[in-house]
Amino acid sequence: MFQAPTPPAPPTPVVGVAAPRATPSASAIYQGYRAQQRELTNQLDDLDGTRRELQAQIDQLDAGDAGRKPLEDRLADINTRIKAVDGMLAANATQLAQAAAIPGAVVEQPPPMPPQGPPEEAWVLGGIFLIVAVFPLSVAMARRIWRRSAAAVASLPRDIADRLQRMEQAIEATAVEVERIGEGQRFITRLFTETERAKALGAKSAERNP
Repeated sequence: MFQAPTPPAPPTPVVGVAAPRATPSASAIYQGYRAQQRELTNQLDDLDGTRRELQAQIDQLDAGDAGRKPLEDRLADINTRIKAVDGMLAANATQLAQAAAIPGAVVEQPPPMPPQGPPEEAWVLGGIFLIVAVFPLSVAMARRIWRRSAAAVASLPRDIADRLQRMEQAIEATAVEVERIGEGQRFITRLFTETERAKALGAKSAERNP
């Protein structure tokens, strides 16, 4: 009789063996100590500010005031915490110095690139030059051109001036004649309207008095 093969047993897990961890680089360790130093410094500044506020509140109270004791207890606790943070900062300074001694921990920043193009002083001096030198020259040239234009207009030939005067007189005479024609047309229109009105009134009177 055929017997089915027995399946293999699952592998037995190894207990107590941890997976290997990646070792942080010297630069990462150094930056970690730097971040810890910044955080401890911020905590120390906050505690110091709190201590000053508590001391100011205590100084405003009398020696026998009941509210003085809780403030003094809190001030003592703040002093204890400040002392602990100072110790941690001292230990951090030692660790930071040791980490900085490892090759490759401190990565030097590349020097700043020199600015491209002319410096800012060149732009400022150029603007001052334009204001001091070019602007007066532009004004002088504009005045010279204006004087030449005025002289050219003033020195028109005599015959052209006479023609312009005659043209002006003719235009004025034409305007007067047009005004007269308009007055005559308005007079004729008014006369025609009054005549028609008189005829209409006469016809109505004839109808009323047959």
